[in-house]
Amino acid sequence: MVGNSTRVTEFILLGLTDCLQLQITLFIVFLLIYLLTVAGNLGMIMLIRVDPCLHSPMYYFLSSLSLVDFCYSSAVIPKTLTTFLTGRKEISFTGCAAQLYVCGVCAISECYLLAVMAYDRYIAICNPLLYTAIMTKSICAQLVMGSYIMGIVSMSVIIVSVFSLPFCSSNVIDHFLCDIPPLLLLSCSDTHSSEIILIVLAGFADISTILAIFISYSYITSAILRIRSAEGKRKAFSTCASHLTAVIIFYGTLSFVYLRPSSSYSLNINKVATVFYTMMIPMLNPLIYSLRNKEVKDALRKITDRKDIFFFLRVKFF
Repeated sequence: MVGNSTRVTEFILLGLTDCLQLQITLFIVFLLIYLLTVAGNLGMIMLIRVDPCLHSPMYYFLSSLSLVDFCYSSAVIPKTLTTFLTGRKEISFTGCAAQLYVCGVCAISECYLLAVMAYDRYIAICNPLLYTAIMTKSICAQLVMGSYIMGIVSMSVIIVSVFSLPFCSSNVIDHFLCDIPPLLLLSCSDTHSSEIILIVLAGFADISTILAIFISYSYITSAILRIRSAEGKRKAFSTCASHLTAVIIFYGTLSFVYLRPSSSYSLNINKVATVFYTMMIPMLNPLIYSLRNKEVKDALRKITDRKDIFFFLRVKFF
């Protein structure tokens, strides 16, 4: 839509490719990814809900992370699959804002949840005798709600900043979802202030939580090194390995996309990176936290072996 007086009412998402054969392949791949994501994250939430052995702060935070990953993936993949099926690439102005808002809230909330999980591991390893006294139900709930609130508040400011800009040169987004960098490219006004707001808020979420994670693991490493037995060190490190893996993958990809200067921005590279953090990471997180976790494996085994699965649905959640 051209003309300074014309208000954009919808955007056109160009998607990943125009090749029909590749679209079919991507549809199958993305559908499988989404099914695995839904099964993995909702399955993790239900497993933690129904097994009393998993009613601890660590798994309470993990279920919150699984909820965020489920919402994250659901904000992106169904729309992408629908576009592949129907060929309709339009998304309304409101729909674009809603998709971006949900994705942003989930991404920022996940940053804070990962920091909270690092703090939980710090208390568990460095102050085990005080763990239950410090990580109470009330404190855990406040930490989770605080993570969500930080995501909601930060993204609300960003959304207002981005969608208050005039989009008058074009309504074509060279991406498969509504994302901030390609949206800023469409504005016919100066986007410097919006970029500053994005860098400040996204940078604060990234840097503050990375710093919290780094400090937590500095103390954790120091405590583990003081353990005399090799078996004790191995067990202590194993409780942190899954979390560290998730942290490295998530922060590495997110920082690559959003904290680069605009001069190094590349649409094709960003598309690949966006596929990874909006689709692959939500699918991988349940696998990362379950494949090497003995308690989760035992819980799965108990449920599959038990005839009356509905008995577990009456167990009170942590």
